Amino acid sequence: MQAAAAVRNPHLLAPSAGRARHRRAPSTVRMALREDGPSVAIVGATGAVGQEFLRVITDRDFPYRSLRLLASERSAGKRLSFEDREYTVQDLAAPGAFDGVDIALFSAGGSVSRKYGPAAVASDAVVVDNSSAFRMDPEVPLVIPEVNPEAMANVRLGKGAIVANPNCSTIICLMAATPLHRHAKVLRMVVSTYQAASGAGAAAMEELKLQTQEVLAGKAPTCNIFSQQYAFNIFSHNAPVLENGYNEEEMKMVKETRKIWNDKDVRVTATCIRVPVMRAHAESVNLQFEKPLDENTAREILRAAPGVTIIDDRAANNFPTPLQVSDKDDVAVGRIRQDVSQDDNRGLEIFICGDQIRKGAALNAVQIAEMLLK
Repeated sequence: MQAAAAVRNPHLLAPSAGRARHRRAPSTVRMALREDGPSVAIVGATGAVGQEFLRVITDRDFPYRSLRLLASERSAGKRLSFEDREYTVQDLAAPGAFDGVDIALFSAGGSVSRKYGPAAVASDAVVVDNSSAFRMDPEVPLVIPEVNPEAMANVRLGKGAIVANPNCSTIICLMAATPLHRHAKVLRMVVSTYQAASGAGAAAMEELKLQTQEVLAGKAPTCNIFSQQYAFNIFSHNAPVLENGYNEEEMKMVKETRKIWNDKDVRVTATCIRVPVMRAHAESVNLQFEKPLDENTAREILRAAPGVTIIDDRAANNFPTPLQVSDKDDVAVGRIRQDVSQDDNRGLEIFICGDQIRKGAALNAVQIAEMLLK
């Protein structure tokens, strides 16, 4: 069986200079290739999230007996290296592309997932899909492992199924909001997002870099991915705007939160903004609770929450930033304070940052795959 792998591309895979990494040094990386592991396919592995899938597999020693890289005909035939082995990109549309695959990690867009996800399921693979294609299907679990692992109760290796990865902004928000929700029950949540270029893919990240150079050089910016200047600018998220005035990104947060929390009555509203940051989202979240919850108790709850780090130093004015969480697994929470517009400690303000490519996409998907091995 032909395997697949991530190219050691210094642009996509190397950390920014001067920033600490959470990963092991290269000399201590332990290969996860082992005969008793599942066979894993990665659809869209040459994209930003696909590259991150492979990094996470290495970082977490995810066991696999083979890796198969599937992509469009345009990318088929490329030779890539991963964990000291050479692999060949295969055509996703080729007959038998998913034969023998146990877990298929998809991140190639909704149309690809809708077309090829069912084919993978028919081959008895469990599909973990990073697109929006299946998220609101009532038969498909929408899963954040730290939040609603019970949604995976009926998913088993060897029995074809689809599990959906939530939207990146939803994941980052609910990692922090859910522990508080469990304690005091959220009645209403107001979210403002500040979303990085990575949410629009590797080409958007490249365009932001190019535009920054062009603007600094006094040139007109190249606008291929976005319809307007991105460098040194912010604008409403580029998702289509619906009849109700919300864009699709905002409504994803509304609908996905209700499904993940299994609470159709929770009131959620969101405003999503694109900001010229490379790869980590930030979110300002206002929470209204059914029960009182003071800020000190909230800090203790968040301090104990898996996958959450608190950065909340008022004296030093040190709170979460996108740079602090880039290339990190945990989401960071700060600006934890009582909402002075609400009585009886029934409201909180928090500020969250999380790596959109990592916990907002690839890490969450691999964590779902890990649940299948338990």
